[in-house]
Amino acid sequence: MNINKFEDIISWQKSKVLVLFTYKLFEYHKDFGFRNQILRTSVSVMNNITEGFIKNL
Repeated sequence: MNINKFEDIISWQKSKVLVLFTYKLFEYHKDFGFRNQILRTSVSVMNNITEGFIKNL
């Protein structure tokens, strides 16, 4: 398997699905602090995978 860009990484693709699901799930949650923390952590997964890929170039 040849990975030329971070979007080719399966874990990044799955983390993108997780982010979209999390945003939809917590869209109307009333505890804004909790919601914000959960949303930031889900996005952090994608960012960490991307950052690790770029560092290994």
